[in-house]
Amino acid sequence: MNEENLIKYYNKFNEDKRLTRRHGIVEFTTAMKYIHEYLKKFEKPKIIDIGAGTGKYSVTLANEGYDVTAVELIKHNLMTLKSKSNLVKAYLGNALDLSRFKEDSFEMVLLFGPLYHLISKEEKLKALKEAKRIVKKDGVILISYYMNEYAIITHGFKENNILKAIKNKEVDKNYHVIPKKTDLYSMVRLEDINELNKLAELKRIKILAQDGPTDYIRPIINKMDNETFEEYIKYHLSTCERYELLGASSHVLDILKK
Repeated sequence: MNEENLIKYYNKFNEDKRLTRRHGIVEFTTAMKYIHEYLKKFEKPKIIDIGAGTGKYSVTLANEGYDVTAVELIKHNLMTLKSKSNLVKAYLGNALDLSRFKEDSFEMVLLFGPLYHLISKEEKLKALKEAKRIVKKDGVILISYYMNEYAIITHGFKENNILKAIKNKEVDKNYHVIPKKTDLYSMVRLEDINELNKLAELKRIKILAQDGPTDYIRPIINKMDNETFEEYIKYHLSTCERYELLGASSHVLDILKK
């Protein structure tokens, strides 16, 4: 993880507004549907949001009455989160070191950013093992990943960067993005996620397309009237578990247990 570049990026990027735009609303709505689905299984669940950003999930869940802890790397984001709510127990930190938390402390662990900012397989695996350590035996871990095909289709072909990327050895012969240590994002395929789960000895409950085709059709979604947009969300939620949509989604949501 290039911590210095990540801090510079998020000090400029308006993370607070991202999930309020329509493509972000789809991503957020999908995650919240499954968060609520699994929280129902517990009587008084404790939730930890690792890489909490400005607190969209943390604050929402705390306002719903849940016991929420947040961990965030970027001081600016953390201060924004704290300014929104005094209900969230918020700490400066990152997904690679959760030593302040004891084993089996939380019913739900959210990792909605770290796994696409951590570059190497070793870092990703360390984050997964830390999440596994602090989640209870009957708890769940929800992880977002940034998908390879979305990056190739949009940044590669749509934005006409593919030949340059191949020449600069940023993409291999199988069209898998090769991240550099200085990159802010790491893109994965389903087999990469499956390998990480196997190495971390985590069992999949469910995997789904968190935003499906949404990012490909942003201009169309932004022009929809409210009724049509509501219908689009219904469509997305009814199809997001279809396997054929997973690889091309910009994000997938992997739901795991010990």
